[in-house]
Amino acid sequence: MSRSHDAVVEAQFGSQADAYVASSVHAEGEDLDALTRLVANVRPDQALDLGTGGGHVAYRLAPHVRAVVAVDLSPAMLDAVKETARQRGIPNIETCAAAAECLPFETASFDLIACRYSAHHWQDWEAGLREARRVLKPGGLAMFVDVISPGVAAFDTHLQAIELLRDPSHVRNYTEAEWNAALARAGFRVRRTEKRRIRMDYASWVGRMRTAQPHQVAIRSLQQLAAEQTAAYFTIEADGSFSIDALQIEASACSAGER
Repeated sequence: MSRSHDAVVEAQFGSQADAYVASSVHAEGEDLDALTRLVANVRPDQALDLGTGGGHVAYRLAPHVRAVVAVDLSPAMLDAVKETARQRGIPNIETCAAAAECLPFETASFDLIACRYSAHHWQDWEAGLREARRVLKPGGLAMFVDVISPGVAAFDTHLQAIELLRDPSHVRNYTEAEWNAALARAGFRVRRTEKRRIRMDYASWVGRMRTAQPHQVAIRSLQQLAAEQTAAYFTIEADGSFSIDALQIEASACSAGER
């Protein structure tokens, strides 16, 4: 039976909500620290956590803003975020189930948008970026963080293949150049970027997604058969653990005259 892309995303993440709340990979990171410094400095009124997942961005934003809206496609994920916020005594996080490409908010509703490790799941990436720009006030700030494609064809093919085998809701990891061009088309001005290398522990990487055993076998086969240059780029280890690049982008919403 065929399913919509949104249904595939919900099936993948709804049942794993608690795992993403508890995930140290998602709960920690230099990018979260950078976001905390940014939001503490500008003190926005209304913030949007776009593709909240386990809610880790929302928890970081909450002490420095009047209100945070955490958006995700998965109601189960949002329920986990609400419960975690309640347990932590965070009263100013609201949740909203929606796709990034169709946000139910008025134009220019938010002062700041943060989107972390979500965009590679969007069915229409550029439409999601346009919606983010639409709901952000002119001059408002945005931070996007995601795994990026290396750009080299062989490396890109390997990355997209193992990502899709691990998680059927994966759409694409984009290159840094693709991010910069798409943000400009959507009406953003990139202010600063920073690239980081992240090690993915194989067991926890597949465990969070409950990746089917045949898919795990295929992933390990691709890793073991990878060319020397590919294996070196991803630092593929004996147990399947590997390293990837993530990009942090700080951007501002252009006014009509800046486009």
